Amino acid sequence: MGARAGLLGLGLAAAFFGAVPARGQVRDLVLGTTTSVRDAGLLEALLPEFERQYGRRVKVIVVGSGQAMELGRRGEADLLVVHDPDAELAFMAQGYGSERQAFASNEFVIVGPPADPAGIRGMASAPRALAAIARARATFVARGDRSGTQAKERRLWSLAGLSPDARRDDWYRESGQGMGVTLQIASEIRAYTLTDIGTFLGHVHVAPLELQVMVEGDTLLHNPYHIILVNAARFPWVGVAGARALRDYLLSAPTQRRIAAFGRERFGRSLFVPAACCQP
Repeated sequence: MGARAGLLGLGLAAAFFGAVPARGQVRDLVLGTTTSVRDAGLLEALLPEFERQYGRRVKVIVVGSGQAMELGRRGEADLLVVHDPDAELAFMAQGYGSERQAFASNEFVIVGPPADPAGIRGMASAPRALAAIARARATFVARGDRSGTQAKERRLWSLAGLSPDARRDDWYRESGQGMGVTLQIASEIRAYTLTDIGTFLGHVHVAPLELQVMVEGDTLLHNPYHIILVNAARFPWVGVAGARALRDYLLSAPTQRRIAAFGRERFGRSLFVPAACCQP
C-alpha cells in the first residue's frame, strides 16, 4: 500500500512537471510566485538573463502567496517567491521548505478615489485609516484570494479592532483576483484598496487608474519578500540544483543591483529594495 502510494505520488509529480526529458536535457524549473512581482514587471526584467546564462527555462506559476505555498506543500514547484512572513515560517516549521532567504522588499500603500470620501489622505497610521473607511462605510475592495496582500490587510483590520466581512458588510467587497485586476475594480467603482507600491505604479504606467496614494510610510506597511526552496528530502522530484542556481542568481550582486534600479527610470523611484546587498 505504502509503495503503491509512493509510486502514485511520483507519477502525479511527473505529470505535473511534464514529460521526462530526453537524455542530456533538463526540465523547466517551476517557480511559484505571488502576483505582485509579476504585475510590477520584476520577473520579466530578471528571468531572461538567468535563462540565457544557465540554459534553463523557468516556468512561472503566478498565484497568491498562500496558493504558492500550497504548490510547495504538494511538491509542485521547485522554489517560491512569497510575501507572507507568518505563513512562510509555518511552512518552514512543517518541513515543506529547506531554505528561506530574504530577497527584496517594498511597501504597501492604501489607495483610493481622488474625492477621498473617508478623509484618510495623509494619515500616518494604516489601522486608523482603515477604521475611518469603515466608519464612513466607504467602499473597500479586498483581494480575498489567500495572498500575502490579503494576509497583511487582515492583520491591519485586526489592529484597527475590526473584522469586515463581505457577506455582512455591503461596503466591503472581495475581488477574488490578483492585484492588477483588484486595482482596476477599485478604480472603476471609486473604492479604496491595499496594494504594494510596485504593482500600483506599474499598473498606472500601463493603464490609467482613478486612484491615488492616500496612506504610505507606516512601518506596519513594510512588505518583505523571501525565496523558499521546496524540500527535496520530502519531494525527491524537486530540482534542488536548479532551484539553488536560480536562488543564487536572484541574490547575486549584479541581480540585486538591477533590483535596486528597477523602476527608477520610468517612475523616478525604485519599486523594490534589494535584501542581499546593494541598497539604492
